[in-house]
Amino acid sequence: MIRAPWLGIAGIVLACSVSAAESRRAPLPPAYVDECGSCHVAYPGRMLDAASWQAVLAGLDRHFGVDATVDAATLAPLRVHLEQTARTKPTTAADATPLLRITETRWFRGEHDEVPRRLREGPAAVKPADCGACHRHAATGSYAERDIRLPKKETTR
Repeated sequence: MIRAPWLGIAGIVLACSVSAAESRRAPLPPAYVDECGSCHVAYPGRMLDAASWQAVLAGLDRHFGVDATVDAATLAPLRVHLEQTARTKPTTAADATPLLRITETRWFRGEHDEVPRRLREGPAAVKPADCGACHRHAATGSYAERDIRLPKKETTR
């Protein structure tokens, strides 16, 4: 029997790299989940760049048709969290305008290009911002592909 000691080392390296990747995805702060997650999924900071998050926070008085303003003491730690966890690649529009909708980013569109047509159109369509419809652990900030469960096709009677 041939032994390959490097396989054991490779496994350890792989396990460490997975652990390192997971550690970058720290749990969402409770204040962020309480404030932002009370109306929608508390999207992880990594979904927009810092400029886009700054624009979102600057417009909380007209946040997608809702007044979502919070007092300065509440806003300060939310701003820090989003700036520290923001995506490093730009999520701006072609003219460098910060994007306010995660669903408009090139990254989001690329990640969701394989979503079945039945979930994008028609009566069974899922709103693109309804992450929890497919991502079972979206509420905790986890969007791992292994946890995706597409809604079942509705049957007609």
